[in-house]
Amino acid sequence: MTAIPPTTLIDPGEVDTRKVRGLTRAEQRAIAAKGRLSSPWASGIAIVLAILWTVPTFGLLVTSFRPRSEIRTSGWWTYFGNPMSTLENYTEVLFGSSTSFATFFVNSLVITLPAVVIPISLALLAAYAFAWIPFRGREVLFVAVFALQVVPIQVTLLPLLQQYVSWGLAGSFWVVWLSHSIFALPLAIYLLHNFMKDIPASLVEAARVDGAGHVTVFFRVLLPLLTPAIASFGIFQFLWVWNDLLVALVFVGGTTDVAPLTVRIAELAGTRGSQWHLLSAGAFVAMVVPLVVFLALQRYFVRGLLAGSVKG
Repeated sequence: MTAIPPTTLIDPGEVDTRKVRGLTRAEQRAIAAKGRLSSPWASGIAIVLAILWTVPTFGLLVTSFRPRSEIRTSGWWTYFGNPMSTLENYTEVLFGSSTSFATFFVNSLVITLPAVVIPISLALLAAYAFAWIPFRGREVLFVAVFALQVVPIQVTLLPLLQQYVSWGLAGSFWVVWLSHSIFALPLAIYLLHNFMKDIPASLVEAARVDGAGHVTVFFRVLLPLLTPAIASFGIFQFLWVWNDLLVALVFVGGTTDVAPLTVRIAELAGTRGSQWHLLSAGAFVAMVVPLVVFLALQRYFVRGLLAGSVKG
């Protein structure tokens, strides 16, 4: 009869340690953060904050579907006792001659998409150089780029506007694209650089041993691994540009051919402050796109921030 070897008992803590040691630093930090945020107190605070953020949005949604007479006479919470809905608010906001939100909605898309792609493209190249190409003064230059984040945007508006006027670009999409790209580059370079530094150097060294140059290493080795970081900053930049009013108002004003949706909403609030049915519908139209983008890609946003913005 064959003897059965004794079963080796393994301490559960030892198993967990082995598993953790087999993970990357980014994954270890993500597990630690998940443990801290999974406590009952953290969950309770998160629920309270979610309610505080959701209730005004829900009230805005309900108000946008209520008739004008109902909005003026009662609050949105009375809708459930006497439900009366209409789509006239959205029809007038999107296609009415006095509002024409459809044109400004397209302008916002035209402004936002290039203002996201341009800084990400430039920041990827700069982050790769800071992370994997040794050159004199690299650390000093990286600190200088990072320090640009402390410069207030308001300080740069007038010099940039004067420069755009001298170049003949004032009042065009180019001024908004360039401005948002300039303001976004320091943070983009910092996040992407930190994420690249978390990638094991053995991957890059193995590719170089096989004869790969910088272009091959960047596009075939590093770029596929940078999806969480690119997506996280892309979401952040998309939300920032889509909701921006200051930059658009300074550089393009209220020009119908160029102005984004936020400029039109500001005008609607100023000139039609008494017409809440249009203002609530217009505000919710402006919220839909960034809300969908964030909810669809929020997992990449969290993963990218945890992996790229925390060191150690």
